[in-house]
Amino acid sequence: MRVPGVSWHSGRIPITNPALNDDATMVAFLEGLRLTIGGCVEQVCMCKPTYMVMGMSAETFWGGKDGAEQFEKFMKETSGLDVTTGALAAKAALDAYGAKKIGIITPYQAVGDQQVVDFFTAMGYEVHAIHGLRCENATIIAEVAPETIKDAFRKVNAPDVDALLQAGTNLPAAIAAAEMEKELGKPVIAINTATLWHAYRTNGIMDKVEGFGSLLSEH
Repeated sequence: MRVPGVSWHSGRIPITNPALNDDATMVAFLEGLRLTIGGCVEQVCMCKPTYMVMGMSAETFWGGKDGAEQFEKFMKETSGLDVTTGALAAKAALDAYGAKKIGIITPYQAVGDQQVVDFFTAMGYEVHAIHGLRCENATIIAEVAPETIKDAFRKVNAPDVDALLQAGTNLPAAIAAAEMEKELGKPVIAINTATLWHAYRTNGIMDKVEGFGSLLSEH
């Protein structure tokens, strides 16, 4: 997905306990994240980047619309840079298609799913359905098979749904989502694709990228 002339510099967010096997552990996971993310941002800023991208989406949805805006403000103040977050990038991607009624998949537990629903509902979308894969820890999310992801998309689809969306950045959904667009004949948006697209377009980078769905190749 990286285009010529753009470099990516990653900062790793320490995670002391990756367990996500129920609602309580997911909340504890995010509470731990808030203690370490500031230091991660400060460290990656040592390379003097010109823009910040948050490569994790759960925290960006937490607290609904107000929580997403507060988190964006925190990231801007901590980094001194403009920032793309997963939640607000997903909204921008849906708006690019004029979508109003959506289906969503996540790797989360029920408490995480509800935060995602609350965010999109507050933003004015109708959430037809959400399907959480209930992954038991943060690392196993990356091991979910493409067919499992595709089946999840099918479960939240309906003829009157305008677009499908995936949250959870560790879920390897970019290629699966692009393939589902062809199967279903409607926009299917992976959170990492939306985040990168938003960062590019916000910075005036208009390169079209093939192989990851219509968002990057047409918008």
